[in-house]
Amino acid sequence: MSIEFSKSLTVESTSIPGLKVVDLPVHGDNRGWFKENWQRAKMTVEGLEDFGPVQNNISFNTAAGTTRGIHAEPWDKYVSVATGRIFGAWVDLRQGPTFGNTHTEELDASKAVFVPRGVGNAFQTLEDDTAYTYLVNDHWSAGAQDQYTFLNLADPTAAIEWPIPLDRAALSDKDRAHPWLADVEPMQDRKILVIGKNGQLGQALRAELGDDATVEYAGRDEFDLSAPALWQQRNWRGYKAIINAAAFTDVDGAETPSGRTESWAINAGAPAQLAKLANAYGVTLVHVSSDYVFDGVAEMHDEDEALSPLNVYGQTKASGDIAACTAAQHYVVRTSWVVGSGKNFISTMASLAGRGVDPSVVSDQTGRLSFATDIARGILHLLDSGAAYGIYNLTNTGPSQSWAGIAKQVFELTGHDPGRVTPVTTTDYYAGKAHATRPANSVLSLEKIQAAGFTPRSSSEALNDYLQAMDNRSG
Repeated sequence: MSIEFSKSLTVESTSIPGLKVVDLPVHGDNRGWFKENWQRAKMTVEGLEDFGPVQNNISFNTAAGTTRGIHAEPWDKYVSVATGRIFGAWVDLRQGPTFGNTHTEELDASKAVFVPRGVGNAFQTLEDDTAYTYLVNDHWSAGAQDQYTFLNLADPTAAIEWPIPLDRAALSDKDRAHPWLADVEPMQDRKILVIGKNGQLGQALRAELGDDATVEYAGRDEFDLSAPALWQQRNWRGYKAIINAAAFTDVDGAETPSGRTESWAINAGAPAQLAKLANAYGVTLVHVSSDYVFDGVAEMHDEDEALSPLNVYGQTKASGDIAACTAAQHYVVRTSWVVGSGKNFISTMASLAGRGVDPSVVSDQTGRLSFATDIARGILHLLDSGAAYGIYNLTNTGPSQSWAGIAKQVFELTGHDPGRVTPVTTTDYYAGKAHATRPANSVLSLEKIQAAGFTPRSSSEALNDYLQAMDNRSG
């Protein structure tokens, strides 16, 4: 069969999610032919994954009928033919609703297939002296096959119609011995790693994600952000996303000599290291940031505003944003005034109200509350929906409030007189105390996250739910 010359470059999906067939333009004359087998810029525009290949392999097969596979590997691959023809077969061996789906395709030099991690790949040569090539985005090693998932070439469920019957084909003994589909343990999806599992956001993520086998949680004992040398002990190719919910959050403490060192290490140095890992292994990095990257002068802070932190904590968070944005696949999620499990402003005000304490609360700093549950849901929406990478503001919706206004609301909702809250200026509140300068206005624009399909609850609704849950726990 002659090669079809001068086709247009196209990328088509198949019944197996992520498995894509690529028609390649081949240019030929009486001397032979030429093709761009892998062309990142053109192919990604057409819809092919920018999967970051690091190794190129070639399988040369001397005789027609040589049959290899079905092997599902723990990396993505891009398969094509240099010379000859093959009959390719792919079976989804990933855990999920498409487990067992099969796709077949005949390939010559003018066609290629992108094979995502966990999809079984096999081929049978249709001509002598066929060279089968594949790009992969991880380096092969001697122990790599321990992570493979195999399927028998003759599996009756897959029911692949091999052009040359298997009893007349050249197979390896290993391929003949692989299991039937009913006995195959599906390949698990790559994991999500949540760093900072014990913080307010970490606990909210645990509540949303639960005990899913593809989610791993790490606190400081399991993953010390200040000790990056220990990070190399993990198989990072096994992760699809890292959610960095850990941070040094002692705003005033960051102004001290020891706090300054620790806050720079955790808030800036760690995101830089995580971004390097994300780029090296094709992982999506989600980094949680803060309104403190701004000086609070603007009436509304959007994602494109220039960074202008007022204090050391803000400086470290701004530097962490810059570092996280160097990851090709990144979501930087900026929040403000976070409320979650454990001690926080809302729980403190509720406690003071119940104990008969009348607090003085700052009234000239304005912003919106960010309930950890809504932050967690927003992050998962970005990951699940495949939203465009970049920076997103994420707080609860509703009008801006001052700390004093929120405190009065807590008193009222818990059945106490809001008049017991005394509004004071920031200057009066911190008089005689060492403290970091704080932005006067922390209101973040939510247009971008809403355009991406996620609208958080209103602050009032979230506050009511939070206080009700507190009351239920105490009751």
